[in-house]
Amino acid sequence: MDGNGRWAQQRHMPRKLGHYQGAARVRGLIAHCAQVGVKSVTLFAFSTENWHRPSDEVDALMLLFIDYLDKELPLMLAEQVRFRVLGSLARFSPAVRERIEFAQTQSQHNTGLMLNVAANYGGRWDIVHAVQQWHVAHPTAYVGALTEEDLSHYLSTAGQPELDLLIRTGGESRISNFLLWQAAYAELYFTDTLWPDFDEAELQKAFVWFAARDRRFGGVTVSAP
Repeated sequence: MDGNGRWAQQRHMPRKLGHYQGAARVRGLIAHCAQVGVKSVTLFAFSTENWHRPSDEVDALMLLFIDYLDKELPLMLAEQVRFRVLGSLARFSPAVRERIEFAQTQSQHNTGLMLNVAANYGGRWDIVHAVQQWHVAHPTAYVGALTEEDLSHYLSTAGQPELDLLIRTGGESRISNFLLWQAAYAELYFTDTLWPDFDEAELQKAFVWFAARDRRFGGVTVSAP
């Protein structure tokens, strides 16, 4: 969800107001995803690298996270949305961890869309953490016997559908350490639209683009006779 800070700066507002505007955009997009049949959505909210931002901006993001969960959890429960955070919770304050754990527990039995929020997350961390967890579960196993399928059970997205479409807003053409393993065969959609302006119409453009893709997964397209 890139471009919140630049969106605010273009309007001569503090960067944190851009983050609040970006958070307000989420509800409508998640509702649209559920309406069209999307099963799982992952929002990259805060990367492991984002801790290097100015402390006042990080503090504002943490307060925003608390505010978002407090306001949105009742609606998520009403709409049967399952909520999970992908990433290490160790560095978050007790107040943030408490909100996350409560939201995950309250929504764990919901049967609707899976909403993942990647926070203190990095794709490299995800892979290393998965290997470490596999080793804990199989302390005497030979690492050379580890398969892709084995490791997939220990990734943060274990048990969820394969990643089909990765969208990055804000004009950058990179995935910035997001879902590196899971994105192996995903279609990558880059748009100049800043996240606070990325509405349902923009999302639908991405879906239309995705629907036109020829997904061969390393194979070839067989032409009709």
